[in-house]
Amino acid sequence: MRSTAGPGLLFVLVCAMGAGPMMNYGLSATSTLIMADLGISEAQFGVLAATCFAGAAVSSMWLGRLSDRISARSQLLIIFGGTALALGFAAVSGNYFWLLAAVLLSGPAQAISNPTTNRIIIRAVEPGKRPGWMGIKQSGVQASQLFSSLFFPAAALVAGWRGAAVGAVVVLFLLLAYAWFRLPPEPRLAAPQASGRRTADRKFPGSVWLLAAFALFSGAGMQATNVYLPLFAQREIGFSLLMGGVTAAVAGVVGVTSRVLWGRRMADGVRASTLLLILAAGAVCGAALLLAAGQTGASALLWSGVVFHGASVLGVNVVVMAGVLREVPPERVGSASGAVSLGMYSGFALGPLAMGLLLQYSGGFLAGWLSIGAAYLICGGIGLAYRRRGPKRDGSAVVGTPGK
Repeated sequence: MRSTAGPGLLFVLVCAMGAGPMMNYGLSATSTLIMADLGISEAQFGVLAATCFAGAAVSSMWLGRLSDRISARSQLLIIFGGTALALGFAAVSGNYFWLLAAVLLSGPAQAISNPTTNRIIIRAVEPGKRPGWMGIKQSGVQASQLFSSLFFPAAALVAGWRGAAVGAVVVLFLLLAYAWFRLPPEPRLAAPQASGRRTADRKFPGSVWLLAAFALFSGAGMQATNVYLPLFAQREIGFSLLMGGVTAAVAGVVGVTSRVLWGRRMADGVRASTLLLILAAGAVCGAALLLAAGQTGASALLWSGVVFHGASVLGVNVVVMAGVLREVPPERVGSASGAVSLGMYSGFALGPLAMGLLLQYSGGFLAGWLSIGAAYLICGGIGLAYRRRGPKRDGSAVVGTPGK
């Protein structure tokens, strides 16, 4: 399967990473329409994203182990088909509780995306190229943010937010058809041996759990910002629905670029801990700029905060996932990715929920931005702890080498 690593396969990986988050980004971009249609509050809207990511967190460990056992095509069916089913269900939902059920369905589709794509990379791509591939495929999440932030508001102006969801279903099925036929044949999965079972039973190294912790706190701040950024731009800066969507789209564009660049920096041999500390510092600056924008109403501060947000915290996933490939042997990549995904999706669930509650009960975004900044400061401390584990786990440019 190593000879099959080319642009077509890379496009499949990008789409597989972007399919799962499409629903959340689409709902966020049309948040004002959804809240008006269903008569829900900001806190209730935050529960939508929290429910989705709670489903992802709960299923991530099991799906991570499953990804080590089933074919890649089966996993792509879960990713694309699961998200399409959730969006279709959302389009016909008659009330808030049916919409909650719909977003819950999209959780597992997101949870398995990292284990699936990491497994494909570890099988198909030579070690020296893996960090670059990681950066590009992780940018699929921000490509989805870009697409959803433009497509959903534009389609909603023509067919409403429900019609926009139906349009996204069509896109997902087209991508599934391409991925299904483009994915190369896989070797038959070997039956697990006793030694393999002993390997699977071993605890993960502490560095994996530090990466999971970093993903938890950065994910909380990142997703709270992603979910409420369009609403913040409309309420605090006076942007229109379309311009509110553009703020998330710009963050997505910057995020795509940043993930590719951070992946290349890892390919050049830069330590993962160094990059995590840089990303934490940039994320704090982004939160501070958004806070200042809300206090002053200055659109220039808003756009600066959007750029810092996209360049820093949106690049975390590529670094932590590339770090996972360095910490565990290939046969445990799926399960270890699931462990880090557990932290990430737990943060994704808690961030929007906390932001929604703070917004509803404080009457503004100030407390939310302060909380997000505090989460990023904690990330800095975790990055220092990860760095103290020493260069042996960070220094190799050959991703996929088992941790020593």
